[in-house]
Amino acid sequence: MSWRTVVISRSAKLDYKLDYLVVRQEEIRKIHLSEISILLIESTQVSLTAVLLNELMKRKIKVIFCDEKRNPSSELIPYYGSHDTSAKVRRQAEWSKEVKTMVWTEIVAEKIRKQADFLKRLGQPESSLLYQYVDQIQPGDATNREGHAAKVYFNALFGMSFSRAADNPCNAALNYGYGILLSACNREIVSSGYITQLGLFHDNMFNAFNFGSDLMEPFRSLVDEQVYWMQPEVFEHDEKMQMVALLNKEVIIDGKRNYLNNAIKIFCRSVFDAINEQDISLIRFYKNEL
Repeated sequence: MSWRTVVISRSAKLDYKLDYLVVRQEEIRKIHLSEISILLIESTQVSLTAVLLNELMKRKIKVIFCDEKRNPSSELIPYYGSHDTSAKVRRQAEWSKEVKTMVWTEIVAEKIRKQADFLKRLGQPESSLLYQYVDQIQPGDATNREGHAAKVYFNALFGMSFSRAADNPCNAALNYGYGILLSACNREIVSSGYITQLGLFHDNMFNAFNFGSDLMEPFRSLVDEQVYWMQPEVFEHDEKMQMVALLNKEVIIDGKRNYLNNAIKIFCRSVFDAINEQDISLIRFYKNEL
């Protein structure tokens, strides 16, 4: 099982040899590809061979590239993630509005519930209001309980003056963590034979990752919690590595302890099953490690 997130943060040449990623810097390091889940290229001073990129795609290893400010800017996605991709894409395009609405409602409810749980652990009284929002959710979240919950939630966490639109280390950390979650969900979508453009709720013509944007929602609170405890005054390399390490956090899903990276896989595949079988009871949400 792949589990490692490999981060290349300075000048290097990466190539492939006998099932290993070879990292050539002052010293040469080798990492077996079977261990790698995500390869994060943080520096723009990195060169990669075509044969390595080809092997990474064959093994469904997510590759994320960062820009000159070391923020995630793009990712690699293979053309075909499964032997029956064509059939699955056709089926995905035919998913009914009713079943997508049903599954999206469950995802939104779980997202708000996780936010409420975190506020409750912090002893914040606003948690009770978020639990009320969960009970009030209508199909498709027609009354936008998600939006109302977000305002209450972020103000409770970071203060009444906090705005998600502000340019500060806290928002930079949140956006970085969300970007990593999105990439992890995209990896599972593609590796299972579906495409990222066709979402359940998200439907932006300029967003190539609508489906991933849907599936990442229940995991956002884990990023929020990490940033809350970090309280970053700057957001540089060390802080970014703390966010990347979140994928190795242990959670409970389907009655078993798993790294978050694998929990995302289990959750995403349970959603695919739930949609195809039109049975929301198949969805497997994670629980925090106690």
